[in-house]
Amino acid sequence: MKVVINGIHANLRFSSAHMIPGHQFCGGIHGHSYHVDVQVDGERCGEFGFVVDFKKVKDLMRDLCAELDHKVLIPLESDDIRFNNLEGSVDFSIRAKGYSLPLEDCCLLPIKSTSAEELAEYFAGKLYKSLKEDENTSEIKIDSVQVCVNEGIGQGAYFEIKD
Repeated sequence: MKVVINGIHANLRFSSAHMIPGHQFCGGIHGHSYHVDVQVDGERCGEFGFVVDFKKVKDLMRDLCAELDHKVLIPLESDDIRFNNLEGSVDFSIRAKGYSLPLEDCCLLPIKSTSAEELAEYFAGKLYKSLKEDENTSEIKIDSVQVCVNEGIGQGAYFEIKD
């Protein structure tokens, strides 16, 4: 059975700035109002016959969204970004262009890019790990977690983790 949570209606949203180094249109700093859709596929079990508790998934996803909300998303594993400082301020360069931003305005992510595809994989991994490790969900039998990070209505990327 599949549980579906629509990010627009469940308020799984964040607004952030990012850049895709080298991309013709997305290479400069720009922003999106993202929303995150979630699907959890698994067996119904436990006292209430849930696949997973909606509230638990929404709380986990809202926490993740809050970490990225109103921040500049910076991929720490990018081959295109050269970091000069990560303490107090984030100083980096992309080719000949230099940036210096207050650390509190940034969200440093352990990913290669801040594309919708990479963000979907990041969110799916975090959600999957949290659900699997939570001692209160030991009865849950999850087959897969799928997350879609939408950069706008009708434009997003899906990533699925299967058990």
